[in-house]
Amino acid sequence: MKARNLFVSFIATLVLCWGSVLFANDSGPTEAAMDQVTVNINQADAETLADVLAGVGMSKAQAIVAYREQNGKFYSAEELTAVRGIGAATIAKNSTKIVVK
Repeated sequence: MKARNLFVSFIATLVLCWGSVLFANDSGPTEAAMDQVTVNINQADAETLADVLAGVGMSKAQAIVAYREQNGKFYSAEELTAVRGIGAATIAKNSTKIVVK
């Protein structure tokens, strides 16, 4: 009888300790958290730009990096419109995410 109680106690301890780990809902960053993420368009690589900026895929992000390497740093977010495929609507969608330093 004592061994049975010890076994039940052991199982109960495992369930209590590991239950939250096993059943945790890790859905990644929330949309609100993603709105707080910023990116410096003068320093970020193409992958980071594509991940952070809405409506900017890898090809547009690579175009931003190529433009920056050819023409120097950006002084405002609006200068991104000089990059082919980036329009005012894209800049407006990402106005809180774009940082120019």
